[in-house]
Amino acid sequence: MDGIFNKLLGVHPQALHLQAARAEMLSSNLTNADTPNYKAQDIDFTSVLKSQLSDHKNTDGITLRTSNSMHIDMSTLPHSKMYRTPTQASLDGNTVETHIEKANFMENALRYQVSTQLISGKFNGFIKALKGE
Repeated sequence: MDGIFNKLLGVHPQALHLQAARAEMLSSNLTNADTPNYKAQDIDFTSVLKSQLSDHKNTDGITLRTSNSMHIDMSTLPHSKMYRTPTQASLDGNTVETHIEKANFMENALRYQVSTQLISGKFNGFIKALKGE
């Protein structure tokens, strides 16, 4: 049964996990906007997702250990963590630029919403097929 859902849902479950992790990181950046020497962080979503989908290995070649083959091991994310270079340096060493973080957070939220709608649509189609509609 797990294989059916893997084929039905495609890449969207992995994308949701990554988008949730990125949302946490971006919200942490916004929370620490006034913290001296805080470095803004982000995830390179595309490269992490590609590395997760290719043989379920991360960029260091470490095999993931999870309870389900579709899960993304969150411990691999620090290897793909990036630090943002600010467009305007701050005197206190903080690299968070609130307008950029808000824009990235909103873009990530929209992508998350699209992924959930696509998954919902696939399940609705699957249920209709089972009912013979």
